[in-house]
Amino acid sequence: MIILDTILPLFVLLLLGWVLRLTQITTESFLKTADKLVYYIFFPAMLFWKIGNSTGSTGFSLGLCLAGIIAVVLVFSLGLVYIHKSQMPGFQAGSFSQACYRFNTYIGMAIVMNTLGEEGVRHFGILVGFVIPLINVLAVCVLIWHSDQNMNMKEKLVFFARALISNPLILGCVAGLLISKSGFVFPRAMNNTFGLMTAITLPLALISIGGTLSFRGLACHTRAALTAACFKLLVLPVAGFILLKIFFVTGIPFKTGMIFFCLPTSTAIYVLSAQLNSDTELASAAIMLSTLFSFVSLSVALLL
Repeated sequence: MIILDTILPLFVLLLLGWVLRLTQITTESFLKTADKLVYYIFFPAMLFWKIGNSTGSTGFSLGLCLAGIIAVVLVFSLGLVYIHKSQMPGFQAGSFSQACYRFNTYIGMAIVMNTLGEEGVRHFGILVGFVIPLINVLAVCVLIWHSDQNMNMKEKLVFFARALISNPLILGCVAGLLISKSGFVFPRAMNNTFGLMTAITLPLALISIGGTLSFRGLACHTRAALTAACFKLLVLPVAGFILLKIFFVTGIPFKTGMIFFCLPTSTAIYVLSAQLNSDTELASAAIMLSTLFSFVSLSVALLL
């Protein structure tokens, strides 16, 4: 029942987003605007509010954060080995590499909120706050290395800095932690305001994700997309599970970690691939496959 109660509603909203786009009730312009609203305003506000409000919990598991970081670096490295051994074209390498380890934060937060409550949200928020800077650096490094764009060192450093410093999700997590540690108590008016703001966050995010899902490029990139999905939904969860056990992570932090490791590939890989001239069709195919297969991986994570 936990699978039906938790995961099915998310996939219904994803399907709704896909149908709305297919029937042209929503447009590409609407989806871009919705994505910006979620990314720059609503989701950071949710992280800030949820983490900042959980003053009664320690909410930090060093083992969970270490397991997340090490597992991502491990899968990233294995992906590079595969790229080299398979002699994958540089045009595809950046998109493939991202698809192996980048995660969909919105789907993760929706599942954590539904199953683990406020404590799980805090653990998840802190975990992604540590991992997001890392994956941004890894993704940009590979994309720039294989890109045909001529970027000097200054331009590369500016791109790196912008990817890290301006990330609203990181800023929301950090601000929430500072508020939590300060002992500040949100007044009722602020709680009501943030409650109204964040109520729209996950439904809008899921509908937006569903609207961007596409089978475009799947026929030409089935093998690469399937391989990336295996790295993301099989290798990463297994590595993460082992690391969580090694670091003696238990309880809600363990469940949070397993949900994190089993998430589908982030739709952000398409945007970054387009910015740095990597294969957007492969990115689209990888997102579609990993999203579909994540129903299985997330179901397993919830049953552990």
